[in-house]
Amino acid sequence: MKVNDLTLTNFNQRKFNLHTYTLGSIGELVTPKHPLAIVVPGGSFDHLSKREGEPVALAFNNCGFNSVVMEYNLVQDEGDIYPDAGLDVLSTVKYFREHAEDYQIDPDKIVTIGFSAGGHVASFANSMANSAKYQKEFGFKSAEVLPNKTILGYPLINLTKIGFDIPEDEQDKVPQDEFIKDSSLGVTANTPATFIFHAWDDPIVLVTNTFEYVEALHNKKVPCEAHIFNRGGHGFSLARKDMVVKGREWQENPHAAHWFELAQEWLASEWQ
Repeated sequence: MKVNDLTLTNFNQRKFNLHTYTLGSIGELVTPKHPLAIVVPGGSFDHLSKREGEPVALAFNNCGFNSVVMEYNLVQDEGDIYPDAGLDVLSTVKYFREHAEDYQIDPDKIVTIGFSAGGHVASFANSMANSAKYQKEFGFKSAEVLPNKTILGYPLINLTKIGFDIPEDEQDKVPQDEFIKDSSLGVTANTPATFIFHAWDDPIVLVTNTFEYVEALHNKKVPCEAHIFNRGGHGFSLARKDMVVKGREWQENPHAAHWFELAQEWLASEWQ
């Protein structure tokens, strides 16, 4: 496997970084081209969770994917988070579609995987891809930038559906545009089929975020599979023992860890 760092420029002329994990060639494979997993970590928009980055990318590598971890702009970076964070996703999809042969990927099997705040970035990117307004403003076509499938882990969908009050001095960081604030508003019949998992007891990103997004997908007849685990809290990532942070032993959760296997089964059924 080759591991590289890559800097791209998005549709708004902002530079952002990617970390690529590319499988080597293995003779005459029945399926010579790999699907691509674009991992969008969470981190409350002020950092990027390492537990939701490289370990997830490597887990997808182990299932035959090439993978990418995307670094989107954060609150402390120059400029606003949006629209750039969403444009980072769309620019990443476009780049790898255009360079599919170079990376031995199937351009029709590109999956975005967003966790927590990264779930908002990934889901809003899908809204942008299908929006005539953003297509005109930034000069892209939906077919160029829209991923084929999306996986969302305990996703922040509606920026108001969190389990704590936003401090007054940070209120101005919340977008006022309702289309940005609530990514379920951008769901259309062309939104990618979506797999979602969440914990019922999530105290940070309320499980009602997933309910709202599932309802929007259902209303637009977009295929969806959703799993609500009874326990898991927030930020359990792969929920494996080797992924537990000191003092957060609850992050090891064999039951919630099934999301990864279930997501692989879902993708296989979707791509039959």
